[in-house]
Amino acid sequence: MARILRGFRIFFLEVKEIRRIKENMYHKKIQFHQLPYREMERLRQFRRDVIKAIPVGILSLPPFANYLVLLLMYLFPRQLLIRHFWTPEQQAEFLNTYHNIRKEAYPEVLAGLQHLSHTLDDPHLRKQMLDLCKKVQEGSHPDINELKAVRTLFVGHPFGIQRLRVQQVKVLSRVLFLTPRLPSFFLRSRLQSHVLELYHLDHAMLKLGVRELTDEEVQMACYIRGLNSVHLSPSACRLWLDQWLALSCSLKGAETSLLAHGMVLLSTNFTPSSMG
Repeated sequence: MARILRGFRIFFLEVKEIRRIKENMYHKKIQFHQLPYREMERLRQFRRDVIKAIPVGILSLPPFANYLVLLLMYLFPRQLLIRHFWTPEQQAEFLNTYHNIRKEAYPEVLAGLQHLSHTLDDPHLRKQMLDLCKKVQEGSHPDINELKAVRTLFVGHPFGIQRLRVQQVKVLSRVLFLTPRLPSFFLRSRLQSHVLELYHLDHAMLKLGVRELTDEEVQMACYIRGLNSVHLSPSACRLWLDQWLALSCSLKGAETSLLAHGMVLLSTNFTPSSMG
């Protein structure tokens, strides 16, 4: 009970802070991508928390349903409780579980990239893409320059989000914790929206500086970008995040499909020693 009360207290403080950010955006007439990193990230996470909490709120509407909801929350904390109500032990356990579910899509993302690479007309780019896929599939961590070398392929055909096969869009949606069970138009639009959101967050983070982030912020930043940072040290996370930002902040907005694929390419085989 004490944990639930503490969770509500933290949640209501968060609501108050979100209201302040929204009012500031309104009065200063600024957009989401113009916010400082921490405010941008706060809005992103709060939006996800609210979406997760909606089913619990609906279940609580009928008379006397609160008792059933409390029981369900106790039995299924990962599925029904938002992060404010998790203990530190539960957070580590649940994030690890979610990542294990997410990484089941990683081989399929790589296989899809490899399959599409065979259709490329340019023999040089075709070889670069096939070598990149093979390198990751064989357990090696790619160099950031290998991804930058093929960035132009992720604008239109065949790797741009609007030109990808529907199946590839679905598996990338799973990587970003988005449901793949929607019509293809909505899948593409939502995937594009979430990747652009990451892109803007990355630029704001670079402006702030990775060294200015707390250990917890660094670990969570890596996690939402595809890396299971639960058991990594903060220094290892900073090392990986520096590499991620070197890619992300070198891209143009039209090339952000590479970020969605980069979540798999840069996290599948990462270890601190793989960075040399």
